[in-house]
Amino acid sequence: MKLEFLQLISPSLPVGAFSYSEGLEWLVQNKKVHDEISLFNWLESELSRGQITIEATSIAHIMKDLVDWRDKKDEQYKSLIEEWNSWLTSLRDSPEIRSQQTQMGESLLQLLIDLDHPLPNNEKKFIWPIAWAWAGVCWDIPQIDLVEGFLYSWVANQLSAALRLLSLGPTKAQQLQQKSLKLIKSQASYLLEQNPKEIWVGDVGAIMAQQSHVELYSRLFRS
Repeated sequence: MKLEFLQLISPSLPVGAFSYSEGLEWLVQNKKVHDEISLFNWLESELSRGQITIEATSIAHIMKDLVDWRDKKDEQYKSLIEEWNSWLTSLRDSPEIRSQQTQMGESLLQLLIDLDHPLPNNEKKFIWPIAWAWAGVCWDIPQIDLVEGFLYSWVANQLSAALRLLSLGPTKAQQLQQKSLKLIKSQASYLLEQNPKEIWVGDVGAIMAQQSHVELYSRLFRS
């Protein structure tokens, strides 16, 4: 395993992921998630049929187009990346999640610029999955590792939020992270073989929680 991969999935990666709950805060305040069992059910549901599955499925396709853009320096390949950016952004129903995706993507791309891995022309106006794919290209991370890391990092961020929202404890969070590994591995292998534009998702509850988060009277996390 490349050490750069460990850097990418590190919780200290300065992209602001810790400041978002992606609807989990609303679910906790409304008693939809209230203990370790309901929390794991939430994680399992999103990993199985949430919008994150479309993003994870897209990563390998985006990597190919990014390599073409880098190597051939042709604007048509930039246009393909812009199409991915618009399409993936449009799938996110909540303005808050679209804002999160943009902020985290731009932060990671700026970090990669600072680490001497810029996109052509120092472009950085792309969302999180595209920035993640570019990091994989720059550090030559195998596609399966990159997709597994994408899902793993999402789970880790959700558990980080849960530690601040529930009486969970760090050991229990680690147990839940470990419990999710089998599903992460199987989903990553499955999603790598799929067409992102043919994936079915069914996370209406998550979408409603994300859209309702801004209406909470008090919030720990950004909307």
